Amino acid sequence: MLSRNAASSRAIPTSKLIQQVKDNPFFPAQWGSNRKGMVSGSEIQDSKKASSFWLEARDKAVFIAEALSGLNVHKQHVNRILEPFLWTTVIISATDWSNFINLRTQLDAQPEFRAVALLIKDALENSLPVMLKPDEWHLPYVSQEERDRLGAFTAASVAAARCARVSYLTHDGQRDTSRDIELADKLLSNGHMSPFEHPAMCLHVPAQWGNFTGFKQYRKFIPNESDPKGR
Repeated sequence: MLSRNAASSRAIPTSKLIQQVKDNPFFPAQWGSNRKGMVSGSEIQDSKKASSFWLEARDKAVFIAEALSGLNVHKQHVNRILEPFLWTTVIISATDWSNFINLRTQLDAQPEFRAVALLIKDALENSLPVMLKPDEWHLPYVSQEERDRLGAFTAASVAAARCARVSYLTHDGQRDTSRDIELADKLLSNGHMSPFEHPAMCLHVPAQWGNFTGFKQYRKFIPNESDPKGR
């Protein structure tokens, strides 16, 4: 029921990821003790030493990443080494959250994922939704000025591109609708359809389109969207 796109380490310069790993490395939520099964036991006694080992591994990963970059190895390979120590950004769009919340807030969920699920649950319970009228659009990362200037479907293409990038900025740090439209066209021609699931038009009746209820995803306006590279 969730439409998702995540920041790709293949797309982000290695130097930028190395700086993130140095400044704000990911740490496990807790150092649970080893035992049989998928769920760890209680916190180990020497968590400080575990954190020290984790930082040592981080430093070695940075050293190797810098060495491989010095050999002109592409970031799609080098950045993999850094991933255990990186936070990642994910955009999720959904109209039905119940199953996700029920599953991922349980005590046997991965602790780091459970922490995120609890934050999502809290955000949902305390949000003040913007009510849309039929035929109005949900457009992530698109300003009202851009909606008015571009029109619904062009603005939806811009939203899809920014969801693919998981940011309203390009990887060069610019906000550029022409480059967003260019990226959206490239995504379409290559058959990458998931970013087009986030922009969605409010329906007159609570029908289901794709994995949304009450909204028709931009993807569902695209001919042959289920197999765009097929015959």
